[in-house]
Amino acid sequence: MRVCNLSSGSDGNCTYVETPNAKVLVDLGISASEVTKRLRILGVEASDIDAILISHEHSDHIKGLDVFATKYKTKVYVHSKGVGALYMKMKKLPASQIYSFDDMPFSINDLSVDTVELPHDAVHCSGFILSCGSRKISIITDLGHTNDVILNKISGSSLVYLECNHDVEMLKNNPNYPAKLKARILGKNGHLSNLDCAKAVEYLTKTGTKQIMLSHISRHNNTQTLAYTSVCSYLKKVGIIEGKDIKISTASINMSTIFKLN
Repeated sequence: MRVCNLSSGSDGNCTYVETPNAKVLVDLGISASEVTKRLRILGVEASDIDAILISHEHSDHIKGLDVFATKYKTKVYVHSKGVGALYMKMKKLPASQIYSFDDMPFSINDLSVDTVELPHDAVHCSGFILSCGSRKISIITDLGHTNDVILNKISGSSLVYLECNHDVEMLKNNPNYPAKLKARILGKNGHLSNLDCAKAVEYLTKTGTKQIMLSHISRHNNTQTLAYTSVCSYLKKVGIIEGKDIKISTASINMSTIFKLN
């Protein structure tokens, strides 16, 4: 498997996943032209994409979807509970290109796709667990909290893209965010804080995960450095050393590390 996050954060989310016989995108929250340009850096043409998996209908996950999928006639997969909300935001995409899934695993060529519902203030939000052979990765962003169902689903993943959205105190003290917005982000269906992310990483480390990409880091209520140091500091307190027991990196609006899982 080859995996690369093309963009992460409130300005747009998109991750590329490749197996020997499948090339897919998870979300398409940046412009179609920008996705095309970033795919070419990987040696991939937009027309090569077999499918796009959509987590939910918020704009930072579907911004470029309508143009891209219509132009290249790409299949779009979304949970059956979210089909209506997604289609209402599409102006060009034919309904015939939208494929719904439920809570059972399905396949796109040699890529196995499993999903888990995430607690987020969307009509329906899906996390994705993707595997090919013995390799398994998970993409879990846009969730207000974790739970046993989510953690059990993603346990054993070699690589996890996990939301690390905000520092609680930085958010609370942000003078530009109204109280209602702060409450939404801090709520059970909002976004995952640095501390809650760290607790999830603790669990994942103990179940065999070797690489975490801290994702969906807020531009206004966090920094890449703060997210990384907060998670590593918590892990150190519980006896887990970054670089030894687990590797942690940060994703941003720019293309991040290309992972090759053999």
